[in-house]
Amino acid sequence: MKGSLQGDKPIYMQIKEGIEDQILQGELKEGDQIPSTNEMVQFYRVNHLTVAKGMNLLADDGIIYKKRGLGMFVEKGAKEQLLAKRKEGFQEQFILPLLREATKIGLDKKDLVDLINEVQGKDTLKTDKVLLNKNKNLLNDGKDRKKGGDENDERGN
Repeated sequence: MKGSLQGDKPIYMQIKEGIEDQILQGELKEGDQIPSTNEMVQFYRVNHLTVAKGMNLLADDGIIYKKRGLGMFVEKGAKEQLLAKRKEGFQEQFILPLLREATKIGLDKKDLVDLINEVQGKDTLKTDKVLLNKNKNLLNDGKDRKKGGDENDERGN
């Protein structure tokens, strides 16, 4: 989990996206148990309802599921579902505005590729890497958690 929360987004969304990031990075795989709500409350020092709201959104999206008495687990196909959703969002949030602005200032595809290659060499992802490493801390603390079994599965599986 991310060790610190930023002020630019609601906390429950940051918690939700932190779990999604761990799934996308392969830190959490299908069937893996995610940190409990209580663990997240202690880790982030936030209200129980705030954490629950983020977890409920993930469950509503079919990314995680609850096993009564055991905890929350990563749903089968969660990574692929998140990748599709993030690619669509990336296109709408970044690619389309980029293309509009490039057209306005006369940049063609080659110019854009050159700019991307130029920026790619810079260490722009350092902050994200630090945050993802902090996220691993809570997971490593809970390594003794079981992989998802079949008993108490609320999905009826």
